[in-house]
Amino acid sequence: MAEVSLREVTKRWGAFAAVDSVSLDIADREFVVFLGPSGCGKTTTMRMIAGLEDATSGEIVIDGRVVNDVPARDRDLAMVFQNYALYPHMTVAENIAYPLKVRGQSRSARYEAARGAARRVELEDLLDRRPAQLSGGQRQRVALARAIVREPRLFLMDEPLSNLDAKLRTAMRAQLKHLQRELAITTIYVTHDQVEAMTLADRIVILRDGKLQQIGSPLEVYDRPANVFIAGFIGNPPMNLLEGTLADGRFSSEGIDALALPGALPGARDGRVVVGARPDHVALTAPEEGDIRGTVYAVEQLGEGALVTVEAGPHRLVVSAARNTPVREDEAVGLSLEREALHFFDGDTGERRE
Repeated sequence: MAEVSLREVTKRWGAFAAVDSVSLDIADREFVVFLGPSGCGKTTTMRMIAGLEDATSGEIVIDGRVVNDVPARDRDLAMVFQNYALYPHMTVAENIAYPLKVRGQSRSARYEAARGAARRVELEDLLDRRPAQLSGGQRQRVALARAIVREPRLFLMDEPLSNLDAKLRTAMRAQLKHLQRELAITTIYVTHDQVEAMTLADRIVILRDGKLQQIGSPLEVYDRPANVFIAGFIGNPPMNLLEGTLADGRFSSEGIDALALPGALPGARDGRVVVGARPDHVALTAPEEGDIRGTVYAVEQLGEGALVTVEAGPHRLVVSAARNTPVREDEAVGLSLEREALHFFDGDTGERRE
């Protein structure tokens, strides 16, 4: 299996730093997800690990060996791409077995291995079909089986589920997680979808503008986001963020009456601050009873519950509510904030305040 370390790895194109001095350690058999918006450097980082891009500086280490100058074919890893990269003229069996054909294995040996890999991803009955005869989810499983059949020490997956519909993505997430545990292979997975990151990862590596923002388990980055960017990026729906000022234990923001926050931030200096509240830590009340008065902007029924968006001055706050919550658009309501669950960030730097 494989341990992977990045040591101040940077990738530049001219003056532009796509990846800027990223350092991290990935343990053997760990499932690590690189998460961030488009253009944050996550795919470029993966491609440098794979050997498909050269690092401008820094070291890429796999199992204690610096591999910066090792060709991709000699790094003993398998990649699963967003577009599947299947050969249209080959059958499913031939596509899965192709890496073993390149290695020079006999026909009987490689097809026996292909059947075993197909069995793991529930494709045994489709071995004679060609890619054009398969659904998107089936093609993705062929790509997975082709990666598995090589028995690599490292899996790299670049947004492999992004072309699937919502139902298929949910099913494939469960299959991927089960498969990774069963095979016990170190896996690095790239996505911009925070739901995929939260459900799949042992640890999440969050990138923005080529810089490392936070590394932690899904619950760590959800419960204690390191900065305003992560607070607004992780969570569905995302955290409500209110910019304002803190003075003598009271928080003030445009369009909101001053809120008393006794003991919420012990020893914190006064000044500009961003207060964050998850939608499930905000409750609807009568207008005169809440911390914040506002007007219902929208009600979204989800079946198991509802999301209520409330407009308060220039702010729109989302509340997770019960499915039968009796509120209507344009109705005056109050919002009550759960004090112990609030998050505080520096208004200038955006970094978390303790």
